[in-house]
Amino acid sequence: MKQPQYNTALYMRLSRDDESFGDSVSIETQRTVLTQYVREHPEFHVVSEFVDDGWSGTNFDRPQFKRMMEEVEAGNINCVITKDLSRFGREHIMMGYYLEFVFPEMKVRYIAVNDNEDTDRGLSDFVPFKNLINEFMAKDTSRKVKGAFRAKFLNGERVNSMAPFGYVKHPEIKNKLMTDEETAWIVRKIFDLSFHGTGANTIARILTEEQIPSPGWFQYTRNGGCARFFVGQPEEKKFAWSSTHVKNILRDETYIGNTVHNRQAAVSYKNKKVVRTPQEKWLRIEGTHEAIIDAEIFETVQKQMASRRRVCKDKKTQIFAGLLKCADCGWKMCYGIQSSAKKQYAYYTCGKYRDFQTRGCTTHYIRYDALYAYVLARIQHWSASAIEDEEKLLNQLLSAGNRERNAAHKKQTAELKKAEKRKAEVDGLFAKLYEDWAAGRITEYNFDMLTAKYQTEQSELAEKIDALTAELDTVKQMESDARKWIDLIQQYANPTELTAPLLNTLIEKIFVHQSTTGEDGEQEQEIEIFYRFIGKID
Repeated sequence: MKQPQYNTALYMRLSRDDESFGDSVSIETQRTVLTQYVREHPEFHVVSEFVDDGWSGTNFDRPQFKRMMEEVEAGNINCVITKDLSRFGREHIMMGYYLEFVFPEMKVRYIAVNDNEDTDRGLSDFVPFKNLINEFMAKDTSRKVKGAFRAKFLNGERVNSMAPFGYVKHPEIKNKLMTDEETAWIVRKIFDLSFHGTGANTIARILTEEQIPSPGWFQYTRNGGCARFFVGQPEEKKFAWSSTHVKNILRDETYIGNTVHNRQAAVSYKNKKVVRTPQEKWLRIEGTHEAIIDAEIFETVQKQMASRRRVCKDKKTQIFAGLLKCADCGWKMCYGIQSSAKKQYAYYTCGKYRDFQTRGCTTHYIRYDALYAYVLARIQHWSASAIEDEEKLLNQLLSAGNRERNAAHKKQTAELKKAEKRKAEVDGLFAKLYEDWAAGRITEYNFDMLTAKYQTEQSELAEKIDALTAELDTVKQMESDARKWIDLIQQYANPTELTAPLLNTLIEKIFVHQSTTGEDGEQEQEIEIFYRFIGKID
């Protein structure tokens, strides 16, 4: 009796996770097994081979698998052969769907050679269990891979295929970054512009106008990446920066020496769709490589970016945007324009009051020109002081309004010396105690009792010394911060006008209080200016 002929497809699949099994599941090994099988069974006429290399078995959206099924649906293939069930797939529900519904309905024969399964003679009762085991192996492998990556992450390794802009992969240390001076200066320039109040769109325009090559261009010239954006394009394409480029750089903690993992993840080991993970699930490893940007500058830039600076209806970007706060409710102050018969003037009012009226806060109304004049006068005052006598201003900043702090500082210094002296005495007494016990001059009972007493006192003194040292270090940090602020204000000697870069460099926030009426009937309004590094000063 003449055997029927089958138009056969040989299907092979290999995922990256399968590499741990060695050559036993390689594409060549699969091809050898399948070729040998069809050679021994002449009823199979091989129409085509379909190979998905680098695709998980839990994903049935594989390109070659889909192409094979299109051929099946077109009637060109009526037999599919794989090395084993796991090569067809590792998801038991989809395996059951194809083997028990799709293939029988389309009259397609399926053979898993090494599992000795053939739909023509009926699948064995163990097939569902084999599929479950194959799926479990995929899940277990996924878990092990994640565990291996996590261990590398905690060890400070970066396993990305490419280095971020401003860095290159270390030539000698695997999974390590080092600064790329050819591009790091561009990153520093971007942060410097942002730190001084320049927005992302403006930064992108500046970089483009100054013809500074974009990250994509460096990638293209170094390893051929992003070729589709540059091949056949005009020369100016290499200088095409966008605000997205700039924002991505400004938000990246890589530039302060940190590595952040798990910002994106697959839905599951079955569903490989990548989604963003909540920030609380991110894995942040600090100090994994050399920083390009100072951490304080980075934090300042993040705060400024969080305060949106929109262009108003009069086409002006307000220089106080992101700095003004209501002194009572803490909401931002909102900009507005008021017109009268004679003139038009700008003002600020509490955002909570504007949105909720009497249920929220009070107006905290202040004219733009009055605010401008006051802030400019204060900055001019401190600028003149910094130019006239830097050390005098430093002492003034450290002592202004801080008599209690200075008294506390003296007290802490005295307490620290006293604690250190006493600890040295206790250490000496403990040593002498041991000598007395060893020489038999005291009993073991007294030795144990005094030992416990001295050990307790040693522990308490050590904790006290650590606490006092930390408090005194805070005072040293205050002096360092004061010097930083003086250095900043000296950059703006004798200012005659206010600009966004000037304000964002020197000032952290401005609190506007509700105006009151004085005894003389005059309107009074308190404005509190909190400067960067040093806070509020009088």
